[in-house]
Amino acid sequence: MNLNNAKYEVTAVKPQQYPENNIPEITFVGRSNVGKSSLINSLLNRKKLARVAATPGKTQVINFYNIDEKLYFVDLPGYGYAKVSKTIKSTWGGFIETYLTTREQLKLVIMLVDIRHSPSSDDKLMYQWILNVGLSHLIVATKLDKIPRSKVKERLTDIAKTLQLDEAISIIPYSSETKQGREELWNEIITYTGE
Repeated sequence: MNLNNAKYEVTAVKPQQYPENNIPEITFVGRSNVGKSSLINSLLNRKKLARVAATPGKTQVINFYNIDEKLYFVDLPGYGYAKVSKTIKSTWGGFIETYLTTREQLKLVIMLVDIRHSPSSDDKLMYQWILNVGLSHLIVATKLDKIPRSKVKERLTDIAKTLQLDEAISIIPYSSETKQGREELWNEIITYTGE
């Protein structure tokens, strides 16, 4: 797979707008300011392929990034941002749920949490929802470079406990700045997609 051949393909809010092919998809979910766009950019060795919104809660659509016609990265809108109106929140909930429950090409959900903080009530709700639907998933703890190395284990233990993770579920500590965790995350992605 040639990562240099990665491009933004389409923005969607309903199934008719999704790409029409059988390429496997990896989707990213997380709170509005958890660093989804930065993580996607760092996985693809790009600076600005996925746009980093200046205002949290700004991405209100599903963005599909095509990687060498072999894989899609799918960026879902961030959740849990207080300044977004209830109407917008319920609309997002609807089209995010539609994507996650109906998309056969979806191979893995990567849920992002900020390593510096305990998962929020929104994170817990999202995680329970992923479990209830039975989606393959793993957790990535972002912003690893923002905490001392001595605190990493303690933070990962707290995240696992707060989300009540099964021992089989991986948490990958990740830094978009230093790319620590990148290789491990790519290995997981390849395991789920066969690419």
